[in-house]
Amino acid sequence: MTTTSLTPPATQRRQAAPGGRSPGRSGTGTGTSRPGSAWAAPAAVFFALFALVPLVLVAALSLSSWDGLSGPEFVGLGNWKKLFDDPVMLKSLWLSVLLTVLGVVIQTPLSILLGVWAAGHQRNRAVLSAIYFVPLLLSATAVSVLWRAVLDPNFGVPAQASWLFGDGNLFGVQSSAIGVLVFVSAWQFTPLHTLIYQGAARAVPQVLYQAARIDGAGTVRQFFHITLPQLRNSIITSMILMVVGGLTTFETVLILTQGGPGTDTTISAFYMYQKAFKSYDYGTASAIGVLLVLVATVISLIMVRLSGYGKMRSTMEGL
Repeated sequence: MTTTSLTPPATQRRQAAPGGRSPGRSGTGTGTSRPGSAWAAPAAVFFALFALVPLVLVAALSLSSWDGLSGPEFVGLGNWKKLFDDPVMLKSLWLSVLLTVLGVVIQTPLSILLGVWAAGHQRNRAVLSAIYFVPLLLSATAVSVLWRAVLDPNFGVPAQASWLFGDGNLFGVQSSAIGVLVFVSAWQFTPLHTLIYQGAARAVPQVLYQAARIDGAGTVRQFFHITLPQLRNSIITSMILMVVGGLTTFETVLILTQGGPGTDTTISAFYMYQKAFKSYDYGTASAIGVLLVLVATVISLIMVRLSGYGKMRSTMEGL
């Protein structure tokens, strides 16, 4: 009588890893393997050399008085005290926050709508998307020079359409100058955030839309109840990029308004440039740079904390 073994051949058995876990799985219980920390070593070294080390040096310089020629002289918190007693600095910080908020408010809904549209299968969508992404390929300097020429009060569009622009000097009034800065920034950087939302929208499982259509949900309800929740992570990421970019905007102000009229568009990054390369006060300029880093970091951490972004563990967007 032949006895049949119930044990499958060794080539068909899945060997259990020590501790009862299957091989190829991480200890997080998510069922997905994670790359080792060595993969992050090149990026960590690059970040340390070109971000952390310069930041530490600038922080040390913010405690010194230096004109760029003689040796630095330690002054402690003197630069910081002078900074917060400077009305132009306080005004520039407020203007930086204002431009950042306006950029987020305008670019976020616009880029979400364009990104979701670009993720579809409409006719000529690819051609129109390629044309729309052209500003993303240009540098901030080139974009600023372009719009400075277009909006020139003597030879640009405003001079030819006085019925719309009045005297045509959009850079002579604070409100219109700020409006120009916000418009130019949105024109250049909205395509970047559109690209983020386009990729995120394409990653949304189509089965969710199929189930919604079966339940009778229209396009608008699908957008608000499926698409937007699924884009939650991307929205936070995009807004953080907008905040950091808004607080560090420099070329646009330098070329379009040069901080004018007066100091009405002198944002903190431009004021830092003036302190360093016009007043040769590198200590105060370094303090402004450190302050911008702290403000951007605090705002980003608050956004991450309030949004629950750091608690996301699913491999699917927004779930």
